[in-house]
Amino acid sequence: MAAIDGLPPLRDVIRDHDLVARKQLGQNFLLDLNLTAKIARAAGNLSETDVLEIGPGPGGLTRGLLAEGARKVLAIEKDPRCIPALEEIAAHYPDRLQIIEGDALEVDVTAHLTPPYRIAANLPYNVGTELLVRWLTPAQWPPQWSTLTLMFQREVAERIVAQPGDRHYGRLAILSQWRATTQIVMSLPPEAFSPAPKVHSAVVRLTALPQPRFPADPGVLSRVVAAGFNQRRKMLRASLKGVAPDIEAKLEAAGIPPTERAERVSIESFCRLARIVAGDTP
Repeated sequence: MAAIDGLPPLRDVIRDHDLVARKQLGQNFLLDLNLTAKIARAAGNLSETDVLEIGPGPGGLTRGLLAEGARKVLAIEKDPRCIPALEEIAAHYPDRLQIIEGDALEVDVTAHLTPPYRIAANLPYNVGTELLVRWLTPAQWPPQWSTLTLMFQREVAERIVAQPGDRHYGRLAILSQWRATTQIVMSLPPEAFSPAPKVHSAVVRLTALPQPRFPADPGVLSRVVAAGFNQRRKMLRASLKGVAPDIEAKLEAAGIPPTERAERVSIESFCRLARIVAGDTP
């Protein structure tokens, strides 16, 4: 696809700015503007919202978001080589693209965006999961974002949407689904990227719930779930013995067989157990 907005094709942009993807930055550029436009559409109606994008690289998804009508895009880019290419996009969309050169793990975006905003990104593989966990664990809920439309390695995407009994079900599934709806909205083969990664990728859309699905103290729930899945092949009476001295009685009070394993326990049951561990009523 030559262009969606009158700007040059991404291959030309990469050539003109000598943007060879760097493995140490987790870079794999998505060059097909049809695909970046499709990801932008998956983020929902952007016409009256700000959008945060992490790791825009040469700006393929950035252009898709702007072409889809985003009120404003805040692009956080760590690689200084990409800034001139992004500035060309900013000139094409006056007053709608703000670029910050920096590490997404360190930049405070709150002063630059009007909530509720959306987050859309082809996340660098090396920081994607850490960023997701941060977005799902703010000090207060609901968060300042309304939706997350994020590209991950396929295996990570499957961990986000996994259900009890699934081999991918674990801490990330519980953290994500406790506070948001989750759905894989697109799958992409390695050859869609430059350079081609060794794994398939997928786009996941998470929509924040007004409140968590089931009541539980976030810290206690995190501790219980972490202990359960750190030794996921063990029975819960063994893996959770450090959580509470009478863990078998607490498991039974929560309706969970002490011989069960974490991978088969629902989010609702984990939340019930967390309330009991915290000393609350079931």
